[in-house]
Amino acid sequence: MIGRYTRPEMGAIWSMHNKFSIWKEIEVLACEAQAELGASGITKEEAAWIREHADFTVERIDEIEKVTNHDVIAFTTNMAEHIDADIEQGAEPPSRWVHYGMTSSDLGDTALSYQITQAIDIIIADVKQLGETCKRRAFEFQNTLCVGRTHGIHAEPMTFGMKFGSWAWALKRALTRMEEARAVAACGAISGAVGTYSSIDPFVEEYVCEKLGLVPDPLSTQVLARDRHAQVMAALAVTASTLESIAMQVRLLQQSDVIEAEEPFTKGQKGSSAMPHKRNPITAERVCGLARVVKSNAQVAFDDVALWYERDISHSGAERVALADSFIALDYMFGKMQWMLDGLQTYPAKMEHNLWRTRGLIFSSKVLLALVDTGISREDAYVIVQRNAMKVWEDIQNAVDGPTYRENLEADPEVNLAKEVLDEIFDPWDFLTRKDVVFDRLQKLEF
Repeated sequence: MIGRYTRPEMGAIWSMHNKFSIWKEIEVLACEAQAELGASGITKEEAAWIREHADFTVERIDEIEKVTNHDVIAFTTNMAEHIDADIEQGAEPPSRWVHYGMTSSDLGDTALSYQITQAIDIIIADVKQLGETCKRRAFEFQNTLCVGRTHGIHAEPMTFGMKFGSWAWALKRALTRMEEARAVAACGAISGAVGTYSSIDPFVEEYVCEKLGLVPDPLSTQVLARDRHAQVMAALAVTASTLESIAMQVRLLQQSDVIEAEEPFTKGQKGSSAMPHKRNPITAERVCGLARVVKSNAQVAFDDVALWYERDISHSGAERVALADSFIALDYMFGKMQWMLDGLQTYPAKMEHNLWRTRGLIFSSKVLLALVDTGISREDAYVIVQRNAMKVWEDIQNAVDGPTYRENLEADPEVNLAKEVLDEIFDPWDFLTRKDVVFDRLQKLEF
């Protein structure tokens, strides 16, 4: 991922230095496990020497790989240079025990699992922070009237806090998915060329995995099955879709014809190079755009699941790009969404103004039920309600001043509803007598 969309902590996890640092730790742990096992010949003193002297430089690894065309061999070669640097000429080199009985995927896949857990932990923290923000702001707007919209058309009254509340619940589901994906990904394998432990004792795998907080794969071939990674990428993609959905709502709310809310516009910010009046939802749009990257990368992970026999490397290059880019992009998206929703500018007066823009049409469902209560069939009541509504609709669409929906109903001889009944029907709060049910549920939500 380009630097523009990379936050330092997440970027560091996917750096080459961090990857090789994990590789080094796995190789050292494997040596210590072999020494403790006492079966291969390595002594605890040699394992301690390897622990103390093992090192690498990314530049030297790159230099060696240009010759070997093999990143693991380049790494172990460079690590051996450091381990054996102070060994007397002719003495047995301690580095001979590094990578003993292991194959490249034992190292690479176990390290990748550890990287994924590091990265997921950051995403989990991101989800919790944004979820708590949405919950807090939901109660801030618990009693702020606004119009609900279905198909983009005014529907019935609701409160603005319900929007934040629905986002909080979506993030709770995202948290569950990420925690489940972490459990699936936290798996290591040091089982040899085709998973038979032909040259390495399973104790080494158990020892290394325990030290890294991983669980040994019950049956690896040469690689960890990529359905694990696909589940991780699917969780990232669904979470990105959730952020995209929220950002889309912000974009819609910020439209000039709506303008009930807008993302922060900071001091000195410029909205357009040509039109100085503009305040564009650029952050929300950026989130929506990056969501496309994360979602498309999930398909890469699905395609990586099918490998030839016990292993090929068709997945390798693709996942090196897709995993890092998805984690980095999603973490960046969370940073922007936190900034946006924590500082979201809201305009309650405009919300109430918009509520009445359709001159009372949003109360049609209540009118329908009231007419049915008088003994009229639902079909006949629907005709009466719609007939009067369409008169107002036509006036609105043609920018014609005309009677409100209530005034049309009061003039209709077929509408036999008392003034007190109409007063109740045309009170937006009458729709919200049970709204506290959802806020009581939200109160119990924990991240």
